[in-house]
Amino acid sequence: MLIQFIRFSVVGASGTAIDFGLTYLLKEKLHLNPYIANSTGFLTAASSNYFFNRIWAFRNHNPQIGEQYTLFMAIALIGLLINNATIYLLVKKWHLNFYLSKVAATAVVMVWNFGMNYIFTFR
Repeated sequence: MLIQFIRFSVVGASGTAIDFGLTYLLKEKLHLNPYIANSTGFLTAASSNYFFNRIWAFRNHNPQIGEQYTLFMAIALIGLLINNATIYLLVKKWHLNFYLSKVAATAVVMVWNFGMNYIFTFR
């Protein structure tokens, strides 16, 4: 499980780059609502993460890719709710910087995503 967590973390780092890059582009350059920008970046990264986690982190060969992807994305959507709620709390209530709050939210959701995908998606 430790090796899988390390690989999951490496995949997560690539997803974080996609997430933060797209969020920044949409929020800062295209001036979209911060939570729409955050959600778009998050869900784009989640799709990328599914494929890399399936192939490399968990080395999973389940032929039911559609069902597995749907479960992965359902877990990611709950993670997105946790992510946005954490950002909202840290920005609106504690007055922290949006991107610092996003880093904290990413750490919280990483634990959620690994646990749920380890137990349910890639068992």
